[in-house]
Amino acid sequence: MRELMIRGALAAAILLPLASHAAAPTVVDDAALGDQTQGHNWLGYGRTHHEQRFSPLDQVNAGNVGKLGVAWSLDLPEDRSLTATPLVVDGVMYFNGSYARTRAVDAKTGKILWEHDPKVFETAEDRARILWDWNRGVAYWKGMVYVATPDGRLIALDAKSGQEVWAAQTFEPSKPLFISGAPRVFRDKVLIGNGGTEWGAARGFVTAYDAATGKQAWRFWTVPGNPADGFENKAMEMAAKTWTGEWWKFGGGGTVWHGMTYDPEFNRVYIGTGNGSPWNQKMRSPGGGDNLFLCSIVALDADTGEYVWHYQTVPGETWDYNSNMDIVLADLVIEDKPVKALMHAPKNGYFYVIDRSTGKLVSAKPFGKVDWATGIDMTTGRPIEREGARYEDGEEIVWPGPFGTHNWPAMSFNQDTGLVYIPSIEMAGVYNDKYTKPQAWKSPDFKFDPGVDFLRADGPADWGSSSLRAWDPVQQKLVWEVPTPGVWNAGTLTTKGGLVFQGRADGKLVAYAADTGKVLWDISLGLGISAPAVTYAIDGTQYIAQLVGWGGSMTATGGNMAAQHGWSYGAQPRRLVVFALDGKASLPKMPAPVFAKPLHDAEFVVFEELAERGSFVWKESCGMCHGPAGTAGGFAPDLRASAVMLDKKALHQVVFDGALRARGMPNFKDVSEGDLEAVQHFIRREAHKQQLNTP
Repeated sequence: MRELMIRGALAAAILLPLASHAAAPTVVDDAALGDQTQGHNWLGYGRTHHEQRFSPLDQVNAGNVGKLGVAWSLDLPEDRSLTATPLVVDGVMYFNGSYARTRAVDAKTGKILWEHDPKVFETAEDRARILWDWNRGVAYWKGMVYVATPDGRLIALDAKSGQEVWAAQTFEPSKPLFISGAPRVFRDKVLIGNGGTEWGAARGFVTAYDAATGKQAWRFWTVPGNPADGFENKAMEMAAKTWTGEWWKFGGGGTVWHGMTYDPEFNRVYIGTGNGSPWNQKMRSPGGGDNLFLCSIVALDADTGEYVWHYQTVPGETWDYNSNMDIVLADLVIEDKPVKALMHAPKNGYFYVIDRSTGKLVSAKPFGKVDWATGIDMTTGRPIEREGARYEDGEEIVWPGPFGTHNWPAMSFNQDTGLVYIPSIEMAGVYNDKYTKPQAWKSPDFKFDPGVDFLRADGPADWGSSSLRAWDPVQQKLVWEVPTPGVWNAGTLTTKGGLVFQGRADGKLVAYAADTGKVLWDISLGLGISAPAVTYAIDGTQYIAQLVGWGGSMTATGGNMAAQHGWSYGAQPRRLVVFALDGKASLPKMPAPVFAKPLHDAEFVVFEELAERGSFVWKESCGMCHGPAGTAGGFAPDLRASAVMLDKKALHQVVFDGALRARGMPNFKDVSEGDLEAVQHFIRREAHKQQLNTP
């Protein structure tokens, strides 16, 4: 029988009382966020500091989950991508939607208490052309709600009124960076990072701000800058020895756009760092090297931000195998010894258990198909790479691809079963730098270019597959697996009731038996789900809350793999749906799936040379929203089916004059008339040759 050590009183099989409005107000601080025994609130992104997404509530359980019904719902007509984890504090739910619009809602009735719109498009101005609209959540600390906006602001809101208390610009507005992640709070500080390695010369960092004032407390850079300018600390001096060439001209990368966990036991912050800027190591560090601290878990002192230890998952990364995925803390018993464990399942396909007291690797095994490496050397902790995986000859098919075996949709850890539930992807990547000319490559400026060919062509809908995997972190083995639709399914929630909840790409919310994976309940919500569910309790009733809104990078760049579900841009409304046992509310009917119908204009003559030129312009400025080769996955309109692409005047008004800016389409002042004409020929070519995308 699997042995599992759980700290404190959690090992006791006790029934926890469900919350009542009569309870004393909760002070959300480190004590509250560190308390794994309370279940009526959901106080942080992963519920507690430990990021396990395990709730001790069990009113809804494997025996009665079939009685779940809709308690209430709230339509969100101003939103598009919904990827956030809602927080619940004393009966009030806080969540953000598109472009960081934040709401407080009565968690028992669905009544909106306040809304805050940071007006991202007005503030971002021309920078809006690199911004996605999704964000993974807010943070709560001592009566304030913290939201990070895509354009780089960290904003503190009064939790009762929604009024702005302070705002801090977290990076220089001139930089092609953005924020899509949720802040973390601890010890009167708010921590935030950013993304943007593909749009310019990005050098990664995380910053902690004073929670009360917004004043910067500390900053940690994840890769070294120009040695001629000196190093910020000894960690950067050490890291610089692992780089070659003039890497600082390309930024280096290592952005921290998601994985951040505070450890109250050691008073440390663990950050997961990103891929290289650019992805292709031949360009940023031509002589090789480990390129610290790319693709690493880095432990920092929570008070000062000083380096403590690191473990690098992908030395010298060159595949976009970032380690920004969740970092989950638990106490395990491995080979009869207690381990203060950190669990991590990044893109590269290996599941890591690390002793968080020392940073030493305990174990690592592949949890999906992996061929870039044949294993992990447990003596050195380094991967054993296969020959040719680095596309040395200019092109290579590698498992996994840039979407990874596990992306940011959250995994969860059940303290009773001892299993981790991972939304997994099986998909190869084609890495090709024949067109990018590594020796002559230069960093882009507000244009997409990862240093490999990407987004100019689309693949079939079945290029990738997915499943929900229950993984034993002690034995490092698969316990059960359930196939899931498509490739882009939501994160997981697990409970003491013996359940695992997951929203799926086909629009279903499903409850599985945590021990076997048996489907116990499901409901179709009529739209692809990308946000993880949460659970909470009010006045003796346990609720399950689910944001329903197709969003995330796959919906923007997945092409046919995302488009196969029919969640076309603007076709279905977004909403928040909350369930309880014997819920009797009804949901408004969702419109049916809609599939793009590429327009064909017999009078439009496609010039192949122009179309080929347009494919490169598309990659740089269009494909990250409208999809590879024009196949949109739902985040933005499918331009193969747009009449605007057949009307040169209308196209000019949209791209140059910002005619659709209010609907989220930025204007592009740096695209030339010739570039726009080339894109038009490229989309006409794709509309003519691509098959109608039908289910």
